[in-house]
Amino acid sequence: MKNVAVIGAGTMGNGIAHTFAQYGFKVQLIDISEPALKKALETISKNLDRMVTKETISEEKKTETLSNITTFTNIKEGVEYASLVIEAATENVDLKLSIFKQLDGACPDDTILATNTSSISITQIASVTTRPHMVIGMHFMNPVPLMPLVEIIKGYNTSEEVIKTIMTISKQLGKTAIEVNDFPGFVANRILMPMINESIETLYNGVAGVHEIDTVMKLGMAHPMGSLQLADFIGLDICLSILNVMYDGFKNPKYAPCPLLVNMVNAGKLGVKSGEGFYDYSESKKAEKVSKQFLK
Repeated sequence: MKNVAVIGAGTMGNGIAHTFAQYGFKVQLIDISEPALKKALETISKNLDRMVTKETISEEKKTETLSNITTFTNIKEGVEYASLVIEAATENVDLKLSIFKQLDGACPDDTILATNTSSISITQIASVTTRPHMVIGMHFMNPVPLMPLVEIIKGYNTSEEVIKTIMTISKQLGKTAIEVNDFPGFVANRILMPMINESIETLYNGVAGVHEIDTVMKLGMAHPMGSLQLADFIGLDICLSILNVMYDGFKNPKYAPCPLLVNMVNAGKLGVKSGEGFYDYSESKKAEKVSKQFLK
């Protein structure tokens, strides 16, 4: 299996494409937006430059990695020879179902269809295809080239052969693959998102400020970054979407998103990608300046 198609040229899509290309796979990166594809290649090139500077890869390896990536704006053309397709589009169930219907019709019969969803049911996604036994979740962590974990999510009908294949491929990428079952949020976000939501509730209830909450999590819990900073990094809209999926799936009020999170998303304060969330990123991408709305 050497031909891999990646659907979506955003942060996760370009990271997945980068990783597969770096490990010798031929990658077809697909997005309906030509500018998005151009930006993705620029991002991958810059990230490879950092790796060259740190001497983790050679200049030759960078050139080889970039040469392994071909871009497409048409799904049918991009997946024609793919043995594996990984969908990394926006975390929207209707969009993902639409993409998988297209993939089912366009891909060869033996192509494995994977999704990078962080919370949406693999079984539901598989149900719109004629090959539910060949649909699986591959939840990579951000940033993909650096984070060693991949959650492998087994849908209700996913075959053992497909699971073994994806576990093997994940190891070929230098990743640690952990198999989990298909429940809302899987493992990573079922644990992470309530923690982030509770951090937002703590801020919302006036227990402590942004900097104070994150300092407690970093120094007291040995987390590499505070939970509010992490929410900004993930994207507050993504956090809200995942919490809504879990709330709808479990009908448990403990997963209900904090009103402050809802209001911030409605106001367009999405974190790093919008320039402001719990921190102000107008001058630096580092969480050094608390957003003015949370200053005492």
